[in-house]
Amino acid sequence: MKIHVGIFVSQMDAAEAYQELRSLNLRGREVIVLTPKTSLRELEGVPTEDAEQPGMGKAIGGVIGGGVGLFAGATIASLLLPGVGPVLAIGLGIGGAVAGAASGGAFADLMTRGLPKDEIFFYEDALRQGRTVIIVESNDDDLLSYARRIMDRNGAESLDAARDRWWIGLRDAEDSHYDDDFHAEGNEVLYRSGFTAALEPDVRGKEPSEAGPILKERFPLVYQEKWFQRGYEDAQKYYSNLYIEGNHAPGRF
Repeated sequence: MKIHVGIFVSQMDAAEAYQELRSLNLRGREVIVLTPKTSLRELEGVPTEDAEQPGMGKAIGGVIGGGVGLFAGATIASLLLPGVGPVLAIGLGIGGAVAGAASGGAFADLMTRGLPKDEIFFYEDALRQGRTVIIVESNDDDLLSYARRIMDRNGAESLDAARDRWWIGLRDAEDSHYDDDFHAEGNEVLYRSGFTAALEPDVRGKEPSEAGPILKERFPLVYQEKWFQRGYEDAQKYYSNLYIEGNHAPGRF
């Protein structure tokens, strides 16, 4: 199964993209909308459309703007994302044990299904910033390509753009703390590689020695390099500060 993800600054743009995605033949495939919200109560009593679950109709309109209905069989779940709070998940592929679960584990289960591990933090970071994420999953290359065009046309930010924007902001905030050696050729690349590696779900919170086998498997040529290790250690402090202690401001880790 292949996946395309769009990140939307504007909730209205996300609603318009979702409305267009509904016109595709997506039944039996997954379309998931993730948006940070504090409660499901705003969905109570919302008028429904034919074939929709009671209380579900025009839910997107009540959540991310615009009069947009849901697919028949879609599910709403409130999932807890550390550092953000409740995240509203709406879509075809969030049923079962995930639906209605207010736990970080449930959110992790949803985000790790099919998404590369090195991308997950950046979607979490987008939600932390109040952005909306739409995930489309399909084995149909043509359909997925069309879904990508729909999201691009409605202002979706690519993962690469989100990743670069995040890194530039972090680097600029921290630049005065780096010595000249950091700016030497290749060192920043190693540091960034170690930093982003530490934000992947399977090593978060683990010391370099504890995460060693995973890092060795994924980064065999560089995991023991000084700047990779320094990036990894700084990222552990960054994640603790950002998500566990709840400090969202840039600055020293």
